[in-house]
Amino acid sequence: MAKNRRPQIVLGEEDRRRLEHIKTSRQSPAKHVCRAKIILHLGDGLGLAKTMRAVGMSKPTVWRWWDRYLKEGVDGILYDKPHRRGLAPVPEETVAELITLSMSPPPEPMSQWTLRALAERVGLAISTVYAIMERNGLKPHKVKILKVSRDPNFERKIRDIVGLYVDPPDHAVILSAGDEPLIEALGRTQEPRPMKPEQAETPTHDDKRHGTTGLMAALDRATGQMVRRPRSEEFLAFLDHVAAGTDPGTGIHVILDPVSPRKWAMANEWLKDRPNWTFHFTPTPAAWTDAVDGVFSKLARRRSKHAVGNSVDACIAAIAGYIERHNADDDRPFRWSRKP
Repeated sequence: MAKNRRPQIVLGEEDRRRLEHIKTSRQSPAKHVCRAKIILHLGDGLGLAKTMRAVGMSKPTVWRWWDRYLKEGVDGILYDKPHRRGLAPVPEETVAELITLSMSPPPEPMSQWTLRALAERVGLAISTVYAIMERNGLKPHKVKILKVSRDPNFERKIRDIVGLYVDPPDHAVILSAGDEPLIEALGRTQEPRPMKPEQAETPTHDDKRHGTTGLMAALDRATGQMVRRPRSEEFLAFLDHVAAGTDPGTGIHVILDPVSPRKWAMANEWLKDRPNWTFHFTPTPAAWTDAVDGVFSKLARRRSKHAVGNSVDACIAAIAGYIERHNADDDRPFRWSRKP
C-alpha cells in the first residue's frame, strides 16, 4: 500500500490563531469551518485517518485542503477556485446547419425529423438541439394542415358570403345550410365504466357499428334557430321543408357548400319557380365560411363524439334532442367575428 508522502503540517502561532477564529466564529461559512478543522487536526498530528473520522470528510477532500494549505497557507483555504460555468457555446455554423437541416426533407426512410435524428446528424446532445429549436421557434414534431383554395372566384365568393353575415339585405332571411352525410351509430362491446375520483371514464377500445345516418340542417343567421331533416341526401326535399316554414315572397339567401353537378341541375329546376330564393356557394375549400359548420362541430364535440348508440334510431333521436335543446336554450344571432 502506498504511503502518504505529503509533508506534515506545522502550524505557527499566527496561522493557529486565525484557524481557531475561523472555527469558532459565527460569521464563518460552514465550508470554511470544516476546512479550518481539517488543518487544525493535521497540525495537531492526528494523521489522515483520524482527521477523516473527526471531520467526517472523505480522503480526497482532506488531501485537497492539506495540499492547498501547504501551497498557499490559511488564505488558500478561504477561497474556491473558479469553475468553468456551463458548456462552450455551440458554433454559429453548427446552429445554422441545424436550422437549415430541420427545415429540409429528412432522408429516407424517415418522413419527419426527430430531435434524436437531428442530434445524430449534427453531433450535438438532444437537449442542446431542443434548446436551439425552441429558441428559433422550430417544431418539427408538429404539423399544421393547410390547403390553399384554387377557386378563381375565391375573393368574390368570400365577399359575397361575408357581406350577407355583416350587412344582410333588409327583410331577408339568411340561411346557412350544410350536411353531415355519414354519422355512425356506434355502440360499445361492453358497458363503459363511469368516471370516479382519480379514475377517468373507461370505455372499451372496440365498438359495434349499427349503421349510419345523415343530417342536413340550416342555421338562421338572425335567430340562431336550426331547421333539420334526418337524411342529407334528400336535398330538394330539404329545400321544400325550409320553404314551407317561411312567408311566401320573402327574400331567402341560402349559403351552401359546393354541390355536385347532379344536385346543381336539380336545384336550378327547383329555383325556376322561386325567384325570391338565391344560392350562395362557398369557395373550395373554405367550409369555415359556412356558419352551420360551427354548429356541426359543436354537435360532434358535445353529443356525437363519445356517445354510445345501439341503433340508428337512437342516434337520430339523440341528434334531434340536441337540436331541440339548442333551439330552446342556446340559439343566438350569428355574428361574423373574423377580421376582413
